[in-house]
Amino acid sequence: MAPAARPRALRLPHVSSLAVRDLIELASTDTFDAVTEQIRNLGGCASPVNLTGFTEHQHADTKERVRFYSSSQEPTGRLLTACGNRRSSRCPACSRLYAADTFHLIRAGLCGGKNVEETIRSHPRVFVTLTAASFGPVHNRRTTTGTPRRCACGTRHQEDAPELGTPLRPASYDYAGAVLWNAHAGDLWGRFTTYLRRELAAHFRMTQKAFNAAVRLSFAKVAEYQKRGLVHFHAVVRFDGPDGHTTAPPPWATVDAFKSAVPHAARRAWFTLASDATGDRIIRWGNRIDVREIKALGDGELTDHKVAAYVAKYATKSAEGTGTVDRTLMCRLCNGRGHVKAPDGFWDVCEYCEGTGQAEPIKNLAVKHHVRQMIRTAWNLGHLPEFAHLKLWKWAHMLGFRGHFSTKSRAYSTTLGALRDIRRAWRIAQADRARAGHPTPNEETTFVVSHWTYMGTGYRPGEQFLAAQTRHEIALALDHAERIKTEGEDWQ
Repeated sequence: MAPAARPRALRLPHVSSLAVRDLIELASTDTFDAVTEQIRNLGGCASPVNLTGFTEHQHADTKERVRFYSSSQEPTGRLLTACGNRRSSRCPACSRLYAADTFHLIRAGLCGGKNVEETIRSHPRVFVTLTAASFGPVHNRRTTTGTPRRCACGTRHQEDAPELGTPLRPASYDYAGAVLWNAHAGDLWGRFTTYLRRELAAHFRMTQKAFNAAVRLSFAKVAEYQKRGLVHFHAVVRFDGPDGHTTAPPPWATVDAFKSAVPHAARRAWFTLASDATGDRIIRWGNRIDVREIKALGDGELTDHKVAAYVAKYATKSAEGTGTVDRTLMCRLCNGRGHVKAPDGFWDVCEYCEGTGQAEPIKNLAVKHHVRQMIRTAWNLGHLPEFAHLKLWKWAHMLGFRGHFSTKSRAYSTTLGALRDIRRAWRIAQADRARAGHPTPNEETTFVVSHWTYMGTGYRPGEQFLAAQTRHEIALALDHAERIKTEGEDWQ
């Protein structure tokens, strides 16, 4: 099928907006409803991927065509697919889907579902919070029984005070230490899990080999930025049998063992970072360590549903909550190096960034001084020989943090990939039912031939209005559902 011919552009000299003109042009075609439906199917994705090509299903033996799909069948001649960005600041629609998947993944490991037995609720589990060490006093808002206490500066700060998290004495604040801690937070977590197993074995007076044969430690964690620009981790840690969530742990594996072992493991998990430029530093956890039991039910208790919702919420957040930017500052042309290799083999100054390696100057960023200083420190540390392997210039906008925001152990529950496969299979089944009499290909007897070409990202100017309208309708529906949930069905 040939792509739909685009009609001759309408003459609208009185319409100054290019987007409005393009929307009027779309509305004047016979394919407007189809275009609207295509955009609605993306759920309001802010920056979809544009592809052209085809996918053909052939019978493995006879080579007979079973099903054929081409981007030319779309009203605009191209296939739009969701960007899949987990950051809520970049794409609210895709991040909402990512948060929902994360919620179901965490909840399945707490109360069953998604191929996890409901008996998982009887397994001992705790909610662990590990924070970063101190690199200098900052403005804070400590509370006792809900009443804010005075900060060290003598002020009772409000919850939204802009100075919260910023250093009391910026000149003496250890910015290099803060950035290097962020950069190695993932390694520190790995070391913590190792020592946690050792501490649990010692608690039960067992060898590590015997402990690992009797008990399996499963976890799911998420990273969250504090106002001071440092990450801390929230984790669900659970006792399982030796085969994971399919087997029950022994009766002697209790929550009390977690409460005893976690603080000791956190204190033992540290390592020294050697550097001639910044001096040797010890990477360790902070003093604030929280271990709380997760209950199945209970009013005001830390229940499995509340924990899953909390973890899913922060799985879609990034460093933007600290006031930084949500995009890399690395020049794409020179990969942050400031120079490119010319055809003659010599290195020339990058014309795009003028040798700075920055896509946009750090000094021009509309951020607070504290955040700018952390970004600048990460950028400068990344160009030191001993830290070159960290590529901190690439992660300067993340204030040095290079790890994944949400991770889990293998046997905790299902995976995000499995959840996506289920959703993809459901959508394919829906599409097949929509095609009356169209045969459904059998994966075991079909051969798939595909060829797709990337065209770019984003919408046409007029399509942006339709996507914005879709996002607005979804937001209204979610707000309505939330009001009914909180205020009851009598809310009008």
